[in-house]
Amino acid sequence: MFTTRLIVSVFEFILAVIMSGVIISVTYRIFIKANPDFDMEAEIKKGNVAVGTLVGSILFAASMILQNGMGSVVSMFRMNISAPGESSIGLGKLALLSAGHLGLSMLLAVLTISITLRLFGRLVRSLHAGQELQKGNLAVGIVLSAVVLVAALYVGEGVSAISKALVPQPSIGQIEIMK
Repeated sequence: MFTTRLIVSVFEFILAVIMSGVIISVTYRIFIKANPDFDMEAEIKKGNVAVGTLVGSILFAASMILQNGMGSVVSMFRMNISAPGESSIGLGKLALLSAGHLGLSMLLAVLTISITLRLFGRLVRSLHAGQELQKGNLAVGIVLSAVVLVAALYVGEGVSAISKALVPQPSIGQIEIMK
């Protein structure tokens, strides 16, 4: 039992380390390229604190959402290690399922953050958030950062629930009912 817990813990640690680098890199690239208003990377290079604050909160929010999705991957691994035999799905299938769960979580994180920012921009058109960010308006950067973080707080549990529902469950067996 101790060995199983240790293996699962080491797996979870390695997965978290890998995911942190992947999440930061992919999320940064997606949101830098997806902004139609201006070049966010150029603004960050110029020292635009408002844009840097927003990008930082986007990275943090995506990480929060993916952390919730990562729980199902650890559960699948734990189930595969602790209950080998009929419930074992094989390492190849486990790797594919894990990649699928993490990909789904990443997709939901990107969609959530993008939709939330666009919806907020449409609801508060008089703010002209993109233009204000480009000017370096830190107050707008902080407000948009809060919008992103609040959305991640709400969506994170939903991502966790969806991901856990998709975890393959082991067969308990058949129950015979006496005639």
